[in-house]
Amino acid sequence: MTALVPAFNTASSKTKRRQSVVGEQLDVLADIYREEVNISVWQRRLPEAVSNAAEHLLLERPHLQISRSVSTKNAYEILVESLGATAEPAALATDVAELADMFCFLFDLKYVGLRLTALDHAMCPRFHVDWVPCRLVTTYQGGATQWLAHDRVDRSKLGSGNGGKPDEQSGLFSDADDIQQIRQGDVALLKGEGWAGNEEAGLVHRSPQLNAGARRLLLTLDFTDQLRESRRH
Repeated sequence: MTALVPAFNTASSKTKRRQSVVGEQLDVLADIYREEVNISVWQRRLPEAVSNAAEHLLLERPHLQISRSVSTKNAYEILVESLGATAEPAALATDVAELADMFCFLFDLKYVGLRLTALDHAMCPRFHVDWVPCRLVTTYQGGATQWLAHDRVDRSKLGSGNGGKPDEQSGLFSDADDIQQIRQGDVALLKGEGWAGNEEAGLVHRSPQLNAGARRLLLTLDFTDQLRESRRH
C-alpha cells in the first residue's frame, strides 16, 4: 500500500506543500508527477543474484566507475562490456538496464545518463538539492541516501547559509530524528530544483557516511541532452 507523508514548509519564501510517497509496487514511482510530491520510493526486495553480484563486484573492482549515456537499446550491452558477461555480473547488468528502460519510459526519454560507482566515502556529505528535473538513485550495497522532509528544512541554511557549521549544528533541521534514509535496494526518484514549478522545493538529501572499510555501490540515472547524444550515436 502506498504511504503518504504530508509536509509543509513555512520557511520557504514561496510556501509550498510537498510530501513523500512510498510503496511496494513499481507504479508508485509515477507519483513523482504529482505537484505535491518531491520523492517517490519503490521499496523492493533486491533479488539475491543481484545482491550477490553487487557484493562481489565491490570486492573485485573497488574503484569501479561507469559513466555513460545509454538508451533502452544499448544499456545492457554497454553494462556487460564493462562488468562482464558471466551469469553473476549479467544479473546486475540486467537489473540496471531494466531501471534505465523504466526511467526512459516514465519521462519519455531516448537517452539517459547512467552512473554506476563504487564508493568508500560519502560522495556528497552535506545536505543539498540537485539542480536537475529528477534523478533516480538506488544503492545495491552499503548505506543508502539520506533525506529530509520538506517541512523539516530551513532552506536558508543550505550551502553558504550554514555559516561553516556542520548540518547537525547549522539549524538546517531541528532533530536527528528528522533524517530519513532509503533502504538498500530501494529505488527512489528525487525531484530537483530543475523540475518546472518545483523551485525552492527540490528534495534535500545527502550521501550517508560510511564506516572505515565499508563500501557502497550506487546507481544514478539522469536526464541527458538528447540532441547531443543522438549525434554521438
